Amino acid sequence: MADLSNLAGLGSDPSGEIDSSASSANNRSLRLAEKEKRKGEADPFGLAVKYLSQVEAGTVVRGNDELERNMLVVETVALSKGLPSEVITVLLDLALSLNAGTGNCARVLKFLIPATVVPQEAIVKGVSWLCVGKMPMNAQVLFVRWVLTVFDLIDCKDNLRSIYGFIFSFVTEENLCPFICHLLYLLTMREHVHPYRVRKLLDIQAKMGRQPFLTQLLALYKVFRPDLVTLSLPSRVRTGFKNHNSTWKVALSAVQRKNKGAVLVDQSLSLDVKEKPSTRKRKLHHLAIPPLSSAFNSNSNKKVFCLQELRSFRELLENIHNIELPAQMGSLLGSALALHYLDCVQDESASLRLNFWLGHSLQEEFLLCPVDGSSDNTSEACRFLSTILFSQQFLQEGFSSTESFLYKFLSVWDGCLLRPQILDLLSDIPLMPSFYMHKLLFEPLKQLYFTSTVFFKCSIIECLNSMLVKWLTWHSVSALEGGLDISLNSNSTMTMTLSGFMDSVMELVRFVGLLASEGLRLENCHVLLLNQTLAFYETVCDMFLKYSLPLIIMPPAGVFYPALFATDSVSVDRLGYIMYRYRKNLTLAKKQEQQREQTFHISRNTYKEFNRNLQAMVNSMWNSWWCIPGSDIEIDKDLISLSKVPEPWCRFDLIHHPALFSYAIEFHQRTGKYWNWYMEFLFNQGFDGLNNFIQTNTGHSSGLSSQDDRQPTSQP
Repeated sequence: MADLSNLAGLGSDPSGEIDSSASSANNRSLRLAEKEKRKGEADPFGLAVKYLSQVEAGTVVRGNDELERNMLVVETVALSKGLPSEVITVLLDLALSLNAGTGNCARVLKFLIPATVVPQEAIVKGVSWLCVGKMPMNAQVLFVRWVLTVFDLIDCKDNLRSIYGFIFSFVTEENLCPFICHLLYLLTMREHVHPYRVRKLLDIQAKMGRQPFLTQLLALYKVFRPDLVTLSLPSRVRTGFKNHNSTWKVALSAVQRKNKGAVLVDQSLSLDVKEKPSTRKRKLHHLAIPPLSSAFNSNSNKKVFCLQELRSFRELLENIHNIELPAQMGSLLGSALALHYLDCVQDESASLRLNFWLGHSLQEEFLLCPVDGSSDNTSEACRFLSTILFSQQFLQEGFSSTESFLYKFLSVWDGCLLRPQILDLLSDIPLMPSFYMHKLLFEPLKQLYFTSTVFFKCSIIECLNSMLVKWLTWHSVSALEGGLDISLNSNSTMTMTLSGFMDSVMELVRFVGLLASEGLRLENCHVLLLNQTLAFYETVCDMFLKYSLPLIIMPPAGVFYPALFATDSVSVDRLGYIMYRYRKNLTLAKKQEQQREQTFHISRNTYKEFNRNLQAMVNSMWNSWWCIPGSDIEIDKDLISLSKVPEPWCRFDLIHHPALFSYAIEFHQRTGKYWNWYMEFLFNQGFDGLNNFIQTNTGHSSGLSSQDDRQPTSQP
């Protein structure tokens, strides 16, 4: 019995253990559930995203407090910290499927602010929802605008380019067309350009008129396939795509400030917002050249070599046919190797993309929201413009977008902000037809010039001198290549005839002559302004010999006579050099004119003007008679006598000239009074310009072989 009882006891024990184990398992499940509940309460954002991911079609929206509460939680986090990429995918699907209603579709799209990157699969799925046709038009427009805003944050664009045809099909929608054209412009590659697409765009243009967004896309198509786009397009197309990120830019600014350095952002999106909304000025902390990054996924099957992987020019040459342009074209400006590539391949699509990015950045940050003048903002903008200058000097030509920006900026520029950079950019402006120059360039410069200090006047003259040198150099290269027409830019199909080029140069020289004459009068012949003006005419006087341009333009009287009667010796010597070079150019021009039976013709008035200036200079400095009846500087003798200056007619010869009088005194104290010795002494002081002028126009040699002791007053 005892054994049976023991057996019975043994039989009852397992059942008790099973009950206890089941109980402990239930308790553990309860603890885990409680833990998950507490975790969910600690992470309401995760619960809200989970709830929204489970919203199905037909869900009641009106009066649904739970939907509203979860939507508010996600919206708060999105506007403060941004959304992870996986949440972007969930919410974009929720919005475009209309599971949460039409009103919530627009609401979700407006707070869809990425914290890092946007997965391209989410965009592809969004395009598929567009094809379904359920969404109202305003929601479709809002979605495409959002894609344009975050375009540079999309992690990869291979699959987007693979559905290019689906995206193109929406160009027929009138409301969507401007935004679709912009998106297509960003995605287009050579393989996307087909005849039927060109015909479709031309048909739309025939219905809607020549819209800027259509013209811009057709221009890009023409770059890739000029044989398909035979339509004549304007060479200077204004920006065809507007800035569509206004709905998201404030939120993006806040998120990017908090997540600084965590993601590569587009320059047009990282906008700092001023505390005072009444002013349009804002800080330019984002004016930096973006680093190089590939437009393709590194796991892509395409055989591409990323620009950021280049380490030497040799690698560039070895991989030049496999190099893919970066995702952000602005990054080319920060790399010498990238600029080498851009210059070598002459890819017009790359130039178009780079000019589009650059033009948008300059207009957005300097025209719409100008720099406020603080030291931080100015230094940031200075570095940005200096990088553009470096790139233009490297490529030896300016960007068309920079040119367009300058024409607009000059009308609002105060002449002080970023002066060195703006003037250097201005000097890079390429050749333009003369009828554009007055309105776009001369009028705003004239207003700035006459209301500024003498130092700014000097800067303007120096800038225009540099511009003229670049124009003449461009012409001399074209002349060596034997071209009858001159290309305005290596990336432009516009050309200018030689006569058109001469008209533009003539207008520029005459404009500088006007500025210099009036400026010298207003500034009492300031020595710095006079020397900058003479530096300009040192370029002008050699246009025929040095740059092969059959054009000779004499300086106006308002420049010549202040230089002739200047009180500093440098100005007088420079004038002597200029007159010497004018004589050389005119002599050769006359000789070639006779030999070639007048293939070109220098105006007779030019010879008369030169002879008149030459006579005035020789009479003043050599013949000791500066005031000759009938000359430009004739003064009544009675008026001269009132000055009570002894022998006034010789006051501007080589001895008594105010600029040279100190040298005459020094020579007299050292040596004596022999004329040739004085000439030798004077020209040994470095006055090569005067030396050449005197020897060429008087036949006098400054050697010591002659012992002629006659004074200048007795010289012929």
